[in-house]
Amino acid sequence: MAVYCVRVTTGSYLMAGTLDNIFVTLVGTCGESPKQRLDRLGRDFAPGSVQKYKVRCSAELGELLLLRLHKERYAFLSTDSWYCSRIRVTAPDARTICQDSLPLLLDHRKRELQARQECYRWKVYAPGFPGIIDVRSFEEMESDKKFALTKTTPCADQGNSSGNRYLPGFPMKIDIPSLLYMEPNIRYSATKTTSLLFNAIPASLGMKLRGLLDRKGSWKRLGDIRNILRCHKTITSEYVTEHWREDHFFGYQYLNGVNPVMLHCLSSLPSKLPVTHDMVAPVLGPGTCLQTELEKGNIFLADYWILAEVPVHCLNGRTQYVAAPLCLLWLNPQGALVPLAIQLSQTPGPNSPIFLPTDSDWDWLLAKTWVRNSEFLVHENNTHFLCTHLLCEAFAMATLRQLPLCHPIYKLLLPHTRYTLQVNTIARATLLNPEGLVDKVTSIGRQGLLYLMSTGLAHFTYTNFCLPDSLRARGVLAIPNYHYRDDGLKIWAAIESFVSEIVGYYYPGDTSVQQDSELQAWVGEIFAQAFLGRESSGFPRRLCSPGELVKFLTAIIFNCSAQHAAVNSGQHDFGVWMPNAPSSMRQPPPQTKGTTTLKSYLDTLPEVNTTCNNILLFWLVSQEPKDQRPLGTYPDEHFTEDAPRRSIAAFQNRLAQISRDIRERNRGLELPYAYLDPPLIENSVSI
Repeated sequence: MAVYCVRVTTGSYLMAGTLDNIFVTLVGTCGESPKQRLDRLGRDFAPGSVQKYKVRCSAELGELLLLRLHKERYAFLSTDSWYCSRIRVTAPDARTICQDSLPLLLDHRKRELQARQECYRWKVYAPGFPGIIDVRSFEEMESDKKFALTKTTPCADQGNSSGNRYLPGFPMKIDIPSLLYMEPNIRYSATKTTSLLFNAIPASLGMKLRGLLDRKGSWKRLGDIRNILRCHKTITSEYVTEHWREDHFFGYQYLNGVNPVMLHCLSSLPSKLPVTHDMVAPVLGPGTCLQTELEKGNIFLADYWILAEVPVHCLNGRTQYVAAPLCLLWLNPQGALVPLAIQLSQTPGPNSPIFLPTDSDWDWLLAKTWVRNSEFLVHENNTHFLCTHLLCEAFAMATLRQLPLCHPIYKLLLPHTRYTLQVNTIARATLLNPEGLVDKVTSIGRQGLLYLMSTGLAHFTYTNFCLPDSLRARGVLAIPNYHYRDDGLKIWAAIESFVSEIVGYYYPGDTSVQQDSELQAWVGEIFAQAFLGRESSGFPRRLCSPGELVKFLTAIIFNCSAQHAAVNSGQHDFGVWMPNAPSSMRQPPPQTKGTTTLKSYLDTLPEVNTTCNNILLFWLVSQEPKDQRPLGTYPDEHFTEDAPRRSIAAFQNRLAQISRDIRERNRGLELPYAYLDPPLIENSVSI
């Protein structure tokens, strides 16, 4: 008689355990064991429990190939969910399809992917959008009834890469409901859900009790805006409130605000922005001229061309307005970036004056506020939601659909997809839906959002996606005090080193990448669904070498984690003082100078209820709830081989050093930049 020891670990999450009966079957090259119930005295599968069992067979099974788990209702009780964190039989290996030759194993890989492709379905949200998961709400996820069949590798001790549903390294057939219902990597934990509610309810209730959420009309005084969230001030939000009018701070936000990706260095002025030296000479001062500064690489442009034809919307029954400004900035000898000129349209002419720092204070402030409104629209819709949320959803979907649980790239990417499908599903149900929050607070509404995102994706390139390439292409590598760039490049390098080691371990050469049909299907599906098969995007549709794979994976992980933190976490800090980030404008862009007053300025800004609804959203999305997993944190041990584990430890050490460097630098800054401090970066797009 042969006796096999089976060690079962139940996840430590709330409600991870089960009262159902669990059975196991081992399958080897020489036969399979009888179906055996796993049962000890007391409750076997409580949250966090680790139990050992013996599986007895009449003869040895040979090389172990599969492990099947069966879950059946206990007595009269209803079936519940179970998060099986790990089952250990012997040591594992993650494997690509090229390393599996037995027909049984290949069949299991195929059947696993077929089951998941049926469960995780693509859907077109709107023309020109990346593909999304085909669910109308998260409740539909939970009601979907599926079962899963995984792939195995011989003799495995493997962390449960997909949550309670699968056992990487062994196949599991679980005849119970809903892959998605059981999946803690996708579904918000009770801790996170509760935390979100506790963040949202007090702030919204406070505004409601003071009548702010229902109050229409203009703000009477700028100072009244300070009182919206009196108890939720931060060092940065207070700094913004004090310095928002200053040209130096206006320029600073292009480097270290929530949208630090807009600037391009100019060698010559575009014809659509006819700025002359005489216009800007008072700012440049003696000893230089505009042409000289262009030649030195000190002139930069923020161009909001994408807003030129965006549809506009009505708020509180009134038509809103949008501008498509051009903002020219100068890097002065003191190393500060300051605005030189602002034109509020893409077409120069007598009705589109070029506003200058030498104009009246109110004219110049209004012109800068129009630029900040354009910043809001481009940042929220494209930089933030399109380029992190929606693209990361497409990456998550392709990973779930095309890579089996035992695949090393699946194990590498899974932690960076945590909660992304749910948060996007919630966003579509509450923010992007008709008459949702986008329709209530922005000057372009949902129709403008659809236009802006589809246009943005049509112009998005692989160069934009890869931080080092983007910085180089925009000509911003030499700007001083660009903390987003400096911190981002360090984190990119740390991710790249980690990914290189993982890829090098599993893919020794070009052939191993080219012949991995699952990997090629994965990248092909991303190309088709995320970037709509657009060749001009420069995104790969096929990977031919380990180097190409490393770059693509590095960019995906960076954008799912660090980039999202950079463009999301500061929204409350920079937006709670509404004039710094107005979501709508109620008067058209000025066509003449000398007409702006405090009253006309207040009548252009969003109304009271619009302001408060938007600030409430800023507060909610900037407060990362509990249940965080910072970048490089992998509590579910998907990799258990020694080499990947050493790589993970080295990655964590490198991130810790980056954090120490950032905190040391921040001690000397008037306004610290902490959005890319690794402990504050979530592994995935989860809020």
